[in-house]
Amino acid sequence: MAEETSVEQGGNRLSNYLNSTREELRKVVWPSRDEAVNLTIVVLFVTALMTVLLGGIDFLFTQLLDLVVGLV
Repeated sequence: MAEETSVEQGGNRLSNYLNSTREELRKVVWPSRDEAVNLTIVVLFVTALMTVLLGGIDFLFTQLLDLVVGLV
């Protein structure tokens, strides 16, 4: 009998979780297509910019390290 109660409570908890998740998803305000495209462009631009910046820093540190190792 105790096993049935625990299974029912487990199923009830899962059901409550799924229902509350569905309710929260109904509250979400999704971006329009234009907003999504603009945000995607911004993300791609920032990613490219950071790639160039970090690549440049890496190149400078590599050159500096080669210079230091060459002096030793």
